[in-house]
Amino acid sequence: MPNPSLYSIKKQIYNRIAYLGTVSKADLLEHFSITSSSMTRILEELLAQELILVSGLGTSTGGRKPILFQANPSYRYLLGLDISRISSSLGLFDLQLNCLSSVHWEMSPELSPERLIELVVKETAILLQKHHIQYEQLLGLGIGAVGPLDSKTGVILKPKYFLSDAWSSVPICRLFAERMQLPVKLDNGANTALLAEHWALRDEACKNMLYVHAGVNIRSSIMSGGQIIRGTADTEGAIGQMIIQTGGRRLGETGNYGALEAYVSLPSLEERIQSQLRIGRESSLPAVPPEHITFPALLEALERNDSFVREMFLETASYLGVGLANMINTLLPEYVIVGGALVNADPLVYETAVNVARKNIFDSPSYHPVFTPGILREESAMTGAALQLLQDLEI
Repeated sequence: MPNPSLYSIKKQIYNRIAYLGTVSKADLLEHFSITSSSMTRILEELLAQELILVSGLGTSTGGRKPILFQANPSYRYLLGLDISRISSSLGLFDLQLNCLSSVHWEMSPELSPERLIELVVKETAILLQKHHIQYEQLLGLGIGAVGPLDSKTGVILKPKYFLSDAWSSVPICRLFAERMQLPVKLDNGANTALLAEHWALRDEACKNMLYVHAGVNIRSSIMSGGQIIRGTADTEGAIGQMIIQTGGRRLGETGNYGALEAYVSLPSLEERIQSQLRIGRESSLPAVPPEHITFPALLEALERNDSFVREMFLETASYLGVGLANMINTLLPEYVIVGGALVNADPLVYETAVNVARKNIFDSPSYHPVFTPGILREESAMTGAALQLLQDLEI
């Protein structure tokens, strides 16, 4: 058995190389408190295992040019699966988290867990054949899913607003593991999305981040000191219950009155627009009963620059900005990533939400959070799902 402390350092060194992309021995020695000879030995072991490669030579600072190391992208491969209410996505990744190929499915009443598993199995075979990869080279399947869920037991609990009623108390990890004979790991999609965006922003060396996803509901994830903050319960959708108007409206028959999700979510937007149409608001929306107007029709009207629909989207964005400001004033993150179907509907939605948030955050000359729609955007949850497995790679 290897020395546990040395094994841990070896794993940390590999993770550091994978995270930075390319790195020299000197760079690693600045980060790890071990001797130069120990670092050389560990690098030689990683090279012998083909976990890392020599990628070239760095810039000389006076002596010989330093050797640069990188993670071997083709040592193994990863599958990442994003399960959301609107669509699900599967990606095949190498160990540098490059997405080699991906496939997407629109969620429908017919897309049950069993049907999705069959689709994933089928597409995995196609992707592997396309890239000439053997099944044995797969490390496993990472899943980022809508909550609430139990990541420890690998069960999706009772998510709201799924078109199929079958997505309740689903032991998703066990079902995939039995069908694919692979390790499977589950986490909230908001968490996996933030993990992936943190990875993509690694050159910025940011450690305190807030991720907010505005779609069918409001989902969030928080990172402090480079680590995802996890409560005693699944709190992915807790931000939606933030009260932004005392005694205000309520979404459906659950949740708080005046909660953020009652003002910033697809069901809320649809409900408010349908209500306005019933009292005669003018719009270029289809001449159908108001209750038949759904989000895809709203997107088309927004593209046509329908003034009424644009007004309602911008009102929603303003409420989102208030919710963002409340969270930012509490957490003081360095980076604030804002995404989701509502935010991505039009650039003006994102800009409005950010501008409102900026006007309501703590006014300090030393605090200026960076707002971004993210680098990976719609691919972030799927990418972060695969990243979970990379972090657990045994070497």
